[in-house]
Amino acid sequence: MAGRIEDYALIGDMQTAALVCRDGTVDWLCLPRFDSQAIFAGLLGTEDHGFWRVGPAHAPEAEAPDATRRRYRGDSLVLESEWDTPDGTVRVTDFMPPRDGAPQVIRIVEGVSGEVPMRSTLRMRFSYGRIVPWVHRRDDRLVGIAGPDSVWYDTAVLGREEELTTYGKDLTTYTDFTVSAGDRIAFTLSWQPSHKEPPSLPEPEQALAATDDFWSEWVALCTYHGPYREAVIRSLITLKALTYAPTGGIVAAPTTSLPEEIGGVRNWDYRYTWLRDAAITLSSLLRTGYREEARAWREWLLRAVAGDPENLQIMYGIAGERELGEAELDWLPGYENSAPVRVGNGAAHQLQLDVYGETIEALHLAHMTGLSRNDYASQLQLKLIRYLEDHWNQPDEGIWEVRGPRRHFVHSKVMAWVAVDRTIKLVESGDAEGPLERWRELREDIHRDVCEKGYDPERNTFTQSYGSQELDASLLLIPQVGFLPPDDKRVIGTIEAIQRELSTPDGFILRYPTHAGDDNVDGLAGDEGAFLACSFWMADDLAMIGRVDEARRLFEKLLSLRNDLGLLAEEWDSKHQRQVGNFPQAFSHVPLIDTALRLTASGAYGG
Repeated sequence: MAGRIEDYALIGDMQTAALVCRDGTVDWLCLPRFDSQAIFAGLLGTEDHGFWRVGPAHAPEAEAPDATRRRYRGDSLVLESEWDTPDGTVRVTDFMPPRDGAPQVIRIVEGVSGEVPMRSTLRMRFSYGRIVPWVHRRDDRLVGIAGPDSVWYDTAVLGREEELTTYGKDLTTYTDFTVSAGDRIAFTLSWQPSHKEPPSLPEPEQALAATDDFWSEWVALCTYHGPYREAVIRSLITLKALTYAPTGGIVAAPTTSLPEEIGGVRNWDYRYTWLRDAAITLSSLLRTGYREEARAWREWLLRAVAGDPENLQIMYGIAGERELGEAELDWLPGYENSAPVRVGNGAAHQLQLDVYGETIEALHLAHMTGLSRNDYASQLQLKLIRYLEDHWNQPDEGIWEVRGPRRHFVHSKVMAWVAVDRTIKLVESGDAEGPLERWRELREDIHRDVCEKGYDPERNTFTQSYGSQELDASLLLIPQVGFLPPDDKRVIGTIEAIQRELSTPDGFILRYPTHAGDDNVDGLAGDEGAFLACSFWMADDLAMIGRVDEARRLFEKLLSLRNDLGLLAEEWDSKHQRQVGNFPQAFSHVPLIDTALRLTASGAYGG
């Protein structure tokens, strides 16, 4: 049975990622890319759908014991889990080295004290748990093959000539061994296309040293040295881990179908690059010193959009793929029976006007922070604005990708205003040419339209959409993008209304009401948790309107929701006090960084 979402750790190689539970089980791994089919899909089903556990041996009828403690080794993505047992203490170090050849998951077992009986239990199931591979020995190595995929299993007693005994039983591969103080025993899984020669034999110790060096050098580039550095660094490492190194694309999360409500149907595939998520990620990376990642994302964007900017998609594949057709995997029961399990994402072809604003804002920030000029980036920006000129006043599906009818969402109009405003600034700087007066008039028209049709003067708040009485937490971005100043009474009224009407009992913020009936905006059954990004936005707004102590308290309360390794999912289930949604989620870690920077700049922190 899968653990709670917050029980998992992330390891990855900037091309894919694995989730490791507290009991030493890898329950999720897609190879060779984030969006490839999983070879371990136990997270969304049962152990029959694939897993790999390394830990102290236990009786068959007993549950695998959780690690006594675990941590990332320094500022890295190298996970260390330790078990204290009656026989002694053992440590398992899990990591994926930055890729130089075949992708690898390496697990090094180290004896700390005593003599501890251990077991590696490997159940490979290709195609999201549906296919049992042909597992056999080849040249003293074990390999599982099915269709285009092969996965190679290697073991090594480091520093000695001993061999381990590996055997198969019930379509599962076992390695039983005892580890004594000072012993180091390595296990490696390597993926290779099945038609190619076997991957090179792994070198676990060298790979570990190279992985440590990579993260140490990368973290040293961070320019943030404020009071929340630990949380910021962990979030930055997580964002780096969600970046697909070959192209610069950034996935929203490495998982699919972790539910927004346990047992519910709000289960989506997040292993793609949303322009919105990637743009705000770029913003955080730029403001903390990571220019190379920003440059790579800009190049990814230009390739993804090339040739068809008028039909800008809200998301693409990590290499810029456009077709992300949605399907359901009916053989998987879902995380804690939260069905359906989906792969692909049907929202890819929705109209979401706000992505034009987020994309242009990211290009604007890159330009303002001195990222080397790219003429096509400026041309793209001008093409996007010309599209918005004719389409900004259309209804759309909005930031939350509703599956109900299109509406005139206020946030979408505000971000259209941002797109026009930043493009005007580009032209005014002399780095592009365009009809300034016409676009200044357009900027004013959009602003007037929002203030007249998206504002409820009786309640002194902006509303989710034109003519609606509902609130929406995306309205918290109005002062942050400069649409209105923080001290505007309409901004303050909106902040207070959202705090009053969209707060959970424990003080976090919902995206919008999810009640049933004619006003059910998203067209979906069920409920969802508090959206963590929205809660960070509330902390930002409170700081902006001078309520800095309250902002700090909310921010630090949000930090307490992170798991023991500093990771956040998409949402927080206030009723059951647990994380929900895909994990870890870029759209949670980015605003964490942003709020830390804002509070640091304002001096709004304790101690």
